Amino acid sequence: MPTPLPATRSARAAAVLATAAALSLAAMAHDDGHHRGRLPQLSPAVPGALVGTCESLTARLAGLPNTVITAASSVAAGELTLAGVPVPAHCRVTGRTHERVSPVDNKSYAIAFEMRLPVAWNGRFWHQGNGGIDGSVVTASGTFGGGPTTGALLQGFAVLSSDAGHTLAQGGPAFGLDPQARLDYGYQAVGKLTPMAKQLMSVAYGKEPDRSYFGGCSNGGRHTLVAAARYADQYDGFLAGAPGYNLPLAALANIFGAQQYARVATADPSTPPGLETAFTAAERKMVAGAVLGRCDALDGAVDGLIQDTRTCQSRFNLFRDVPTCAGTRDGTCLTQAQKLAIAPIFKGATTSNGERFYAGFPYDSGLGAGGVPFWEFTAPLALDSGAVGVIFKVPPSALALTNGPQFSLTLDIDAALAELYAANSLYSESAMSFMTPPDATDLNDLRRRGAKVMVYHGVSDPIFSVQDTEAWYRGVDHRSGGRAEQFARLYNVPGMGHCSGGPATDQADFITPLVAWVERGKAPAHIVATARGPGNAGGVNAEVPVGWSANRTRPLCPYPSVARYKGRGDIELASSFTCITRDDGHDRHGH
Repeated sequence: MPTPLPATRSARAAAVLATAAALSLAAMAHDDGHHRGRLPQLSPAVPGALVGTCESLTARLAGLPNTVITAASSVAAGELTLAGVPVPAHCRVTGRTHERVSPVDNKSYAIAFEMRLPVAWNGRFWHQGNGGIDGSVVTASGTFGGGPTTGALLQGFAVLSSDAGHTLAQGGPAFGLDPQARLDYGYQAVGKLTPMAKQLMSVAYGKEPDRSYFGGCSNGGRHTLVAAARYADQYDGFLAGAPGYNLPLAALANIFGAQQYARVATADPSTPPGLETAFTAAERKMVAGAVLGRCDALDGAVDGLIQDTRTCQSRFNLFRDVPTCAGTRDGTCLTQAQKLAIAPIFKGATTSNGERFYAGFPYDSGLGAGGVPFWEFTAPLALDSGAVGVIFKVPPSALALTNGPQFSLTLDIDAALAELYAANSLYSESAMSFMTPPDATDLNDLRRRGAKVMVYHGVSDPIFSVQDTEAWYRGVDHRSGGRAEQFARLYNVPGMGHCSGGPATDQADFITPLVAWVERGKAPAHIVATARGPGNAGGVNAEVPVGWSANRTRPLCPYPSVARYKGRGDIELASSFTCITRDDGHDRHGH
């Protein structure tokens, strides 16, 4: 036991401690005041123009390190259109970087890319994160989500798209056998492409971009949040749609769901049509109707949309509110066995001992939408099998490459979960290391330098849970000391499926408000989203209900606020709704 200090020394020590504490509190208060009220304001981008001809870039870019430029060609104004809108004149540059031959599978690898460089440049760079398992260089347009009313290329950004270091032609998920290809797919391709792209723009425009942005949906949203955590010093704005930042866990959870469905399928569950017999289109629409019956009016308007998702989950009960079949299934009921199989999927995938390893999915109006069957019944057999079995697991599985359905339906979930966190001498990083942000909720470096993050997510997304993204936002708020709204916004889209579609107002411009926030300090409040009914310029969404206006609008409210009908005004217009924040059961006006 320590010897007590003499009274004088004790008093002196107490005074020193009190002074230190006061100084610490003062420093915290100064930091709090600095960061709460006076975050750095990034300056606006300054426009520029291409230097020389587009075609001359092939030779002028020959000195880029580890990079081969394969072509540079002019694209005339209107030659490329996006959602019917002609894209201004630009230069398309293609190439590949960091070529190598794998010592593991002896295949040739490189990170292939294209950049589209506007002749009239707005001074900004947009790194386009692509979906799925990457593997192809899609058009560098900077558009994603629902109907693209705008896009980064249309707005004058220089846009980069890549295959993330492998090609699907090499065998789809088989690239996961190569350790470096795994790492490039996860995050290292972004780390290699970013400086290359900025050097390329320096040659093309005579300067590097003034402001850099990263955006994408699905796996592109994952890329975005990984970049926000790993490359916060390289980008100023981030736009993540349906961010599967826990993608390995989400993929395993989807396989868990397939195994649940297989228990009650009435046809061969190793085929997508057979697996769908567990929960047919008619049954899903019936359940969606039951959810609407319980929850549609919670926002003050019976309009086919559920704005107050959180309250809905406590109001709706699958076992109580959906009829239990007394006889033959006919689309108007579910059997007790079906309910017992389906309920755990919505509650959240678990191990054999009941420990949940991925978020649950909310009951929402988009449950009966046409995009659900692909993600629920095809993906676990054809996509998640290869991703979990070959790209994520350590060690990878040969069966996943030869028989995806058998792999998924017989997979030991507990063992696979451990293998997502495993590494060995060949695969030095686990999937949960290379695929996810190293510390997803700690974005304080990004916050301190004045960068901003915007996220949107469909409430009816059947593959990446909106509840997982909500948990991420709450974590960001906690880690930043309650300051998340200074630099991050999350917008839930009721009824919307994965990135787009569903009975939803799924078309919105997030790029313009993100730029205004980053470069002018104008924090976004609600964002007006539009339905894509017949004749819509952004492409028609066939799932817009016939009773809606073709161009219905709704405010997308920053989480945790939700839209509520004002009690007057045209129910088809966003202006008839306001964003409110739930607080101990009471409504208070939010943004």
